[in-house]
Amino acid sequence: MAEEQKEQEVQEVAGMATASQPEVTEQQANPEKFLKEFNWHNYEEGIDPIADDKLEEFEKLVEENFVDTLDDEVVKGKVINITDRDAIIDINAKSEGVISLNEFRYNPDLKVGDEVEVLIDVREDATGQLVLSHRKARVIMAWDRVNKAHDEGLIVNGFVKCRTKGGMIVDVFGIEAFLPGSQIDVKPIRDYDAYVGKTMEFKVVKINHEFKNVVVSHKALIEADIEEQKKEIIGQLEKGQVLEGTVKNITSYGVFVDLGGVDGLIHITDLSWSRINHPNEIVELDQKLNVVILDFDEAKTRIQLGLKQLHKHPWEALDEELKVGDKVKGKVVVIADYGAFIEVAEGVEGLIHVSEMSWSTHLRSAQDFVNVGDEVEAQILTLDRDDRKMSLGIKQLTPDPWTDITSKYPVGSKHTGVVRNFTNFGVFVELEEGIDGLIYISDLSWTKKIKHPSEFCNVGDKLDVVVLELDVEGRKLSLGHKQIEDNPWDKYETEFAVGTTHTAAISEIVDKGATIDFNEDITAFVPQRHLEKEDGSKLKKGETAEFQIIEFNKEFKRVVASHAAIHREEEQKIVKQAAKKAASQNNDKTTIGDVNADLQALKDKMEGK
Repeated sequence: MAEEQKEQEVQEVAGMATASQPEVTEQQANPEKFLKEFNWHNYEEGIDPIADDKLEEFEKLVEENFVDTLDDEVVKGKVINITDRDAIIDINAKSEGVISLNEFRYNPDLKVGDEVEVLIDVREDATGQLVLSHRKARVIMAWDRVNKAHDEGLIVNGFVKCRTKGGMIVDVFGIEAFLPGSQIDVKPIRDYDAYVGKTMEFKVVKINHEFKNVVVSHKALIEADIEEQKKEIIGQLEKGQVLEGTVKNITSYGVFVDLGGVDGLIHITDLSWSRINHPNEIVELDQKLNVVILDFDEAKTRIQLGLKQLHKHPWEALDEELKVGDKVKGKVVVIADYGAFIEVAEGVEGLIHVSEMSWSTHLRSAQDFVNVGDEVEAQILTLDRDDRKMSLGIKQLTPDPWTDITSKYPVGSKHTGVVRNFTNFGVFVELEEGIDGLIYISDLSWTKKIKHPSEFCNVGDKLDVVVLELDVEGRKLSLGHKQIEDNPWDKYETEFAVGTTHTAAISEIVDKGATIDFNEDITAFVPQRHLEKEDGSKLKKGETAEFQIIEFNKEFKRVVASHAAIHREEEQKIVKQAAKKAASQNNDKTTIGDVNADLQALKDKMEGK
């Protein structure tokens, strides 16, 4: 009797029937209730002994229904109560967990009975309470989902939170991911703010686990959609085909057009028959326009498009009655050193060479005559419709100044001109527009020895000139400047004749003698032997003395003087004989060559040669 009573008590405590009983026991039917009402104190103190097989089944039930709070795993819990600050979560542990409501700010509709993902943060706090974290659980689950989406190429939804440098911040599964500006769309984005606050589809393209960075792309989804369209368009491309496209990008060298997933380039020269400085003069971004396919490579990845080819060439529409000799008006569109291009009609240009801008034979830059944008009138000089070329002239609209050149500029007439240019051999002087003349360097001065014209005058100076020669057929004028005045050497020929005596100071001591300045034009040479004074010493620099002229050559502007001839009888006789012979030869009209020969012989004799 006592044994039966003990067995009955054990069954009541354990709530289980023996293994041989076929019916379902209370603990099997409702294990949660059994575990909740189980007397843990008696069990731990050994007050209620339990059979080993019953204990094993009991531990199995605990393992199946209780959460192991030692594992850092994400588990699901149920909201059983909500206070002002916290949410009480049941995860089937020994006690309920607590989560701050701040972790549920993203979900303002949280209510009792909702299932949430949690991570056990603290098994027991100071009060023995189980502390859970929903935020950490979301992060762990989010990273798992992001990694899966990246590995499997899945499409995910994301919320565009805000703009940032270079792109956007997107919330994906609670993780802040970066969306680069270049990955928003296949076309350039100009208004980023239009995407803020939108929920869009993305692909996870990159994950940096070290820095916990995620990069997503919306462009990748669009590219996948248009790839098929692109293949279809490329397969149908033909030269001369006209397609509709959208202006995608504008550069200084051309325009990129989206043909529906395939990009083509319109070079700046294929935008308009007229000259343009920048493509934005013709098109604007997002503009839809028709284009013609000009060419493409074998892979059809580089497509050359044209816009102007859709219209008739302007040369074909040019007035058929226009001919050589007609006057036209146009605008200067381009200036080069050799000339200027004039647009006489849209897409039709003519060249005015710089030589056709002025009657002057002295060529200048085209910029000296016209500027870009100027409206000019010109005459057609040549017209080739086949090669689409036209040459124009401006000077033909004014009379040729050389037509009456003989009456305006006869030989011997005096005029004033402007120095336009230098050469090594002379100066070009402009008498009027179209009339230039050359002054040779030897015709600049009677007295000065000039090595280069720049020593005598500057460009822009005004010079008085005399017409020396006139070649009408060759359109050449020979001018002189020194001829404006009489040749002072004609006067000096008498004043400084051989045998005349003059007083001057030694200017410089040079090789084989010295030089003396009689005036600003006459510089004489004194041989070394003729520097000797009466006492036998020689004249020094700066010393003043009397000198006799022993040679005077007007043609070569050469004067030789002697001091020794003043006090030596032999030199005096030689000088007198030379002077008498020179006078006699002048009376006999001897040639300059004869006089020079005699003077040279006299000089050699006096020098002891």
